[in-house]
Amino acid sequence: MSDIFTEVDEEVRREQLKKLWERYGNYIVAACFLVIAAVAAWRGYDYWQTRRAAETGAAYDAAARLASEGKHSEAEAAFAKIAADGTPGYQVLARLREAAEISERDPKAGVAAYDKIAGETTRQPLISELAAIRAGFLLVDTAKLDEMTQRLEPLAQPSGAFRHTARELLALSAWRNRDTAATRRWTDAAKNDPEAPSGVRSRMEVLASLLPEAGKP
Repeated sequence: MSDIFTEVDEEVRREQLKKLWERYGNYIVAACFLVIAAVAAWRGYDYWQTRRAAETGAAYDAAARLASEGKHSEAEAAFAKIAADGTPGYQVLARLREAAEISERDPKAGVAAYDKIAGETTRQPLISELAAIRAGFLLVDTAKLDEMTQRLEPLAQPSGAFRHTARELLALSAWRNRDTAATRRWTDAAKNDPEAPSGVRSRMEVLASLLPEAGKP
């Protein structure tokens, strides 16, 4: 008797499934198709991204070789192309290298290029600050101390990632502009920072030794 009930129960389930399939079968097939298509699209996109990153990396290496060979105009053009068309990570690096190549032919234009990068990457503080530091290197021998202070003092604070370089540039600018008090301020800041690299500390000690003793003209 139980076998009869089992057969009836199975027949009822088959009938229910048949009705469900007749009603929703097309939707189920469409859903499966969409899942398969989405997986295929994702894998295709991932492959495309990987290939594009590899191509951009190769182009970046080629541009870097041009720079190392002294072919600055060609390197500048190559980095500019990567900055415009490359993958996001390489675009930022290429912009920095392009600015460096610009600096080789026109330091003033190089400063402007670094300033533009710094202004447009404020949501990437390390990139923005690095661009500001590189502009500082180009300006340290010619700019007034006020300009250097405006540019670099915010980067010279204790929490600054590039504070050691910023302090060194400020000390050099102060020395060039014959501002003894400012020179002493920044050499002391560099020397007294326990995390300052030994090279920075040594250079600042040499510069500090050239200053007159405190209290003497």
